[in-house]
Amino acid sequence: MNRTLVENLNENIGNQVRIQGWLHRVRKLGKIAFLFLRDRSGVVQCVVNTKEIDIKGVRVESVIEITGEVTESGAKNEEVEIQVSNLMVLSQVNHELPMEVNKENIEASLDVMIHNRVLSFRNRKVAAIFKIQECISKSFAEFLRGEGFKEIFTPKIVKEGTEGGTELFEVKYFNEKAYLAQSPQFYKQMMVSSGFERVFEIGHVYRAESHDTKRHINEFISLDLEMGFIQDEYEIMELEERLIRYLIHNICKQCKAEVELLDVNVPIIGEEIPKMKLSEAIEILKTQYNKTNLERDLDPEGEKLISEYVKEKYGSDFIFLTHYPQEKRPMYTMPAPNGETKSFDLIFRGLEITTGGQRIHSYEVLKEKMIEKGLNPESFEGYLSAFKYGMPPHGGLAIGLERITASFLGIENVREATMFTRDKNRLMP
Repeated sequence: MNRTLVENLNENIGNQVRIQGWLHRVRKLGKIAFLFLRDRSGVVQCVVNTKEIDIKGVRVESVIEITGEVTESGAKNEEVEIQVSNLMVLSQVNHELPMEVNKENIEASLDVMIHNRVLSFRNRKVAAIFKIQECISKSFAEFLRGEGFKEIFTPKIVKEGTEGGTELFEVKYFNEKAYLAQSPQFYKQMMVSSGFERVFEIGHVYRAESHDTKRHINEFISLDLEMGFIQDEYEIMELEERLIRYLIHNICKQCKAEVELLDVNVPIIGEEIPKMKLSEAIEILKTQYNKTNLERDLDPEGEKLISEYVKEKYGSDFIFLTHYPQEKRPMYTMPAPNGETKSFDLIFRGLEITTGGQRIHSYEVLKEKMIEKGLNPESFEGYLSAFKYGMPPHGGLAIGLERITASFLGIENVREATMFTRDKNRLMP
């Protein structure tokens, strides 16, 4: 007899089935016991006559196999149940669980949850976070393929960082010094030059920043795209707005149960995502909120306040902040007049979730900017050479998968939306 998933049991009423999964919960009523079995598709109630089948010693979260007849259920909110004829324990739990995962909310600290990460995934709400995260990743790729983008896979061991020698994890590479990649930025641009024109990647990136905040981790998944033959950075923003709408639509449609379970406050865009120069945002914060400590960038408080302003004035949870100063952007960013750049950040409910913009496509200008930033162009010859032989005007962006998941779901600490956390204090599990 083949295995049947819980989600398919209502198609088998009156039939004998074999189901396998984890023992989610046990409820005993005299000689009758109700075992709740959980598999990847759901939970089902299984009715056991304890005079005929011994369930003593079978502990919650043990892996079990049940054979029995599917019948209509008399229980509220349940379509079917299983009348058990045979129970087999495939893997017995012989240790005390560090936390109860069959409750609606895990009553344990985030540290305990992260330390016992695999076990925490068995909780419905925790699992729902990562089902939605998978939908975001899948939808990102689907949307871009529909726009003519090709997926690429770039090295994560590199000779130089995208922004020089800072914030890099050094690794021993035979007899040479190498680093873990901060970003696929150089390779994205090189692939635009190669003739692919439009490329994207979903991959790990690494930042050796010794911070300990709720919004930062040291290894994360970056959703990157780069496109050639653009007019300016606004073309990138227009593409991202359509991308964000597509993500929200798919989350609400494909993850409806998870959205309801997590009580998600679905993001609102409105007619369009507002755009505002960074300098204008700083002035608004000074005049409207008496926040006078900002000059060339926003701090976390400033991002939250400008988001509140935009939500009240434009009815949008999103705001594109544009024209960041040159000293705040990498050397490959296209300069604009007055010391600004053709770059942007997308702020969502007080948190920056995207950085992007137009890139320099001139070999000579890029080389000059490297020198201005104190970088040696010879160290970047592999990257620079792509600009010698015809690079179209281009630009792109990067989105942190864990951060956008957390922000969309209203999760305060990005670690809750990270499958296996890597920060300054954690290398396991």
